[in-house]
Amino acid sequence: MKIKVHELRTKSKGDLTKQLDEMKSELASLRVAKVTGGAASKLSKIKVVRKSIARVLTVINQKKKDTLRQFYKEKGETLIPLDLRKKQTRAIRRALTPKEKGLKTLKQQKKEKHYPQRKFAIKA
Repeated sequence: MKIKVHELRTKSKGDLTKQLDEMKSELASLRVAKVTGGAASKLSKIKVVRKSIARVLTVINQKKKDTLRQFYKEKGETLIPLDLRKKQTRAIRRALTPKEKGLKTLKQQKKEKHYPQRKFAIKA
């Protein structure tokens, strides 16, 4: 039986871990059947059970990350763990922030103060 992910998302963490243990034990029995020369139907079921285990683990990890993200959001932390931050691209992550872009050097500030842009009156 193939498990649907949307059904897994509604379950609690306890139910998911229980289901995971059941699937792992089922997989172990299927592997024993494979060694002892079991039926072809059991051999083909190994792949389905492995994929189902992967789905359950994925949902568990996603839920864990969501709760952590929520925790850091409520806490109002400015620095959050790297794996919870937005991925984006390497170039975007390293680009200057708007505040850093707007900063001016001391020399530039003095130059603008002492030599402002000249205003010209135009005759009509």
